[in-house]
Amino acid sequence: MASVAILVQSLDVRFGTFQAISQLAVAIDYGEVRAIIGPNGAGKTTLLDVISGITRPQSGQVFFDETVDLTQRSRSEIARAGVRRKFQKPSVFDALTVRENIDAGVEPGFWSQRPKSEIKARVDEVLEMVGLKDDAGRLAGELAHGQKQWLEIGMVLGSNPKVLMLDEPVAGLTDEETERTAKLVRSLRSPQRAIIVVEHDMDFVDRIADRVTVLHEGRTLFEGSMANARTDERVMEVYLGR
Repeated sequence: MASVAILVQSLDVRFGTFQAISQLAVAIDYGEVRAIIGPNGAGKTTLLDVISGITRPQSGQVFFDETVDLTQRSRSEIARAGVRRKFQKPSVFDALTVRENIDAGVEPGFWSQRPKSEIKARVDEVLEMVGLKDDAGRLAGELAHGQKQWLEIGMVLGSNPKVLMLDEPVAGLTDEETERTAKLVRSLRSPQRAIIVVEHDMDFVDRIADRVTVLHEGRTLFEGSMANARTDERVMEVYLGR
C-alpha cells in the first residue's frame, strides 16, 4: 500500500471575513498524480499556498511524510524538505541560459555535499526530462511560452522533490504543447514522488490524473476518478455543467 505524502487535516483558512478553506481533509499518496479541480474561489491555489508555506492557516495541520507539520515550517524549510512548486505564471530568469536556470533551481541544501560533476549530470538529466536539451545554451527570454513552462518545471525538478506541485501548467498552451506537457507529467510519476496539479483544462486532467479532488467553497465535494467526477450530480451542478 502506498504511503501518504501529504495529509491535510481539519484545515481552516480565512482572509478577513472570507472563508477560503473550511475544515478540509485530503490525503495524497506517493506514486500518484492528484488533480485539484473546482470553480474559481474554491480554495485550490490557497491549498497549494498552505502546503508551500506562503499562507498560514487559522487552524488545522498539513503533514508531510506523515510526521512533519508544514504549517509550522518556513517556505525555505519546506522546499529543502523536498516539497517544491511551479507557479501558474512562469518565473524564469530571462537573462540566463536554460541550463543556468535549471542549475539555479537546484536547492542548495540538496546538492551542497555533491561534486560538481554530479550536479552537472543532474542538470543534464533534467534538461532531457523536460525536452530542452537542445535549447540548453539559449537565453530563457528567447523561449516560447510553453517552453518556459517546461523550463520552470525543470527548475523545481532539479532537487528531485518528493512532492511536486504544478499550478495550471497548461494555461495558455497550444493543443500540441498541452499534449506534450501531459506526457511530461505522466513521465514524472514515481513511487517516491507525489504530484499535485491544479488545472482548469479537464481534458488535460483526464490524461494525467490518477485521482481528482473537487473543491467547492473550501471543502471537498468529490474525490475519485475523473470519469466518475464527470457523472457526479454535485460536480456537474457546481463545476462541469451538464
